[in-house]
Amino acid sequence: MAASVREKQAAALKRMLNFNTSPLKNTAAEPVWKVLIYDRFGQDIISPLLAVKELRDMGITLHLLLHSDRDPIPDVPAIYFVMPTEENIDRICQDLRNQLYESYYLNFISAISRSKLEDIASAALSANAVTQVTKVFDQYLNFITLEDDMFILCNQNKELISYHAINKPDIMDTEMEAIMDTIVDSLFCFFVTLGAVPIIRCPRGNAAEMVAVKLDKKLRENLRDARNSLFTGDNMGAGQFSFQRPLFVLADRNLDLATPLHHTWTYQALIHDVLDFHLNRVSMDESVGSEASPSGARPKKKNKKSYDLTAADKFWQKHKGSPFPEVAESVQEELDTYRAQEDEVKRLKSIMGLEGEDEGPISSISMSDNTAKLTSAVSSLPELLEKKRLIDLHTNVATAVLDHIKSRKLDVYFEYEEKLMSKSTLEKSLLDIISDPDAGTPEDKMRLFLIFYITALQPPSETDLDQYKKALLETGCDLSSLNYIKQWKAFTKIAATPSNYGNSGVKPMGQSVVINYLVRKNRVFKVFFFQNLPVTRILDNLMEMKSNPETDDYRYFDPKMLRGSESSTPRNKNPFQEAIVFVVGGGNYIEYQNLVDYTKAKPGKRVLYGCSELFNAGLGKILQKF
Repeated sequence: MAASVREKQAAALKRMLNFNTSPLKNTAAEPVWKVLIYDRFGQDIISPLLAVKELRDMGITLHLLLHSDRDPIPDVPAIYFVMPTEENIDRICQDLRNQLYESYYLNFISAISRSKLEDIASAALSANAVTQVTKVFDQYLNFITLEDDMFILCNQNKELISYHAINKPDIMDTEMEAIMDTIVDSLFCFFVTLGAVPIIRCPRGNAAEMVAVKLDKKLRENLRDARNSLFTGDNMGAGQFSFQRPLFVLADRNLDLATPLHHTWTYQALIHDVLDFHLNRVSMDESVGSEASPSGARPKKKNKKSYDLTAADKFWQKHKGSPFPEVAESVQEELDTYRAQEDEVKRLKSIMGLEGEDEGPISSISMSDNTAKLTSAVSSLPELLEKKRLIDLHTNVATAVLDHIKSRKLDVYFEYEEKLMSKSTLEKSLLDIISDPDAGTPEDKMRLFLIFYITALQPPSETDLDQYKKALLETGCDLSSLNYIKQWKAFTKIAATPSNYGNSGVKPMGQSVVINYLVRKNRVFKVFFFQNLPVTRILDNLMEMKSNPETDDYRYFDPKMLRGSESSTPRNKNPFQEAIVFVVGGGNYIEYQNLVDYTKAKPGKRVLYGCSELFNAGLGKILQKF
């Protein structure tokens, strides 16, 4: 199996931490002890990929932020992993002047300019530390990998390339250019790490097209300089994951604003929606003591608890895309299995007389047989303890999610929104849900109404709209986002019709929705699975080379062609096996999971999902800024 982008980025980081040489496998030699200095950008890139234990195994004794107060450690080499910003360069120069470390290995997340390199050289010269600056590398790692098949561009300063930044009405041309350059720089780093030159497809007349034009130019310029190209020789050989080049589909967030507003029902997306979940770490408030505070008493102090949801967590890998009720049942099953294994260990201890019981049973049972069983049980204890830790983790996280579902009636919102988006029959009026004081927060109600407005074939009449507005205002909603959605719907090319959100009718049953009834605690949960969200449908058209009015006009770029092409006609007529979808303006876990499900149904295909930032319910707040 070809290496995933997560494995490639992790391998690049390990190589960097080994002084930019490949780590030797199966070596018993003790690593060289060193210090890692990173900025916030570097920290965000490393944290989802390498645990503290892995850093220690590679000889990292300390990992410190560049702009923290650091004491001199004169006999230890320091590896820097930072963005080449003015502020960071000044601090590195200050470190050189202060003679903080024995030697300096400078690794820049993105390519450093010649002028900034000269600033470092001048500082090293004046500090008499030229020989101590051992290596300077451009790492081209300016993106964050969250899954084997998912990446985002940044977590720090993400507001600079946010949906609001790109779409605000008073944006200056220079600001837009700067945003596009930032996005293109990260995407260029992504393809350098992947080791592949893609075929680029994009729609016309939006931010996605601007990114495509700039990325094509940047890739083309790098390929033209054969001597210094990052896509030739060793780089290319190590990076390619198939003989066929990947398809790179750029989509614009304005294609579909309903999905990011949608209340979801799968485990990972729910955690991201209702809890504090960033860079694969979920943080929750835990009350001290389980009993409720008496009325009028001061609320109990809350502890902040964090859990890492990593690739090593088998339960997470198996169930992150599952509907929430299935996850709850699976946690219970795992707990039952663990208790059975624990009881077996206790039983063996009892039989062996290790708990002070009468030794009578031993005489009737083979001593060697029980010794073998006990040895096996003891050797499995570390695995059992790890299993117990993961069960506790997911019990706590699932309980926190369930509290939100119950208190906000999120299952009602999920089901109602699914019906709106698939044009199914509504059993309850929208006004009833908006007016229900027990159903959700004002933000939940506003999200529901915006989805109703976006997916409606015809906008509601002024009389109906006034009724909705009145009901929303009475529940404390901020209506500023509605004004933006009105303008967006008036200008957007793609009207939000049922086919934009449901299945396009290719299933044998002819149904747009598959309904699973999951019964838990005498409650029926209705879970709807859409076959293709708009982003997935566009990918399918382009990946399978289907003719479709929605994508026939998409522009086509091949950076390997000597001359730029304005053609929208692809030269390659064969379906693609590998594809990367990138959403300019922000993405979400709902689209990611939809693409994962799509790929599962297409054996042999691989799809990666990327976005400029990840947002959940926060899109509603972003729309209020317009």
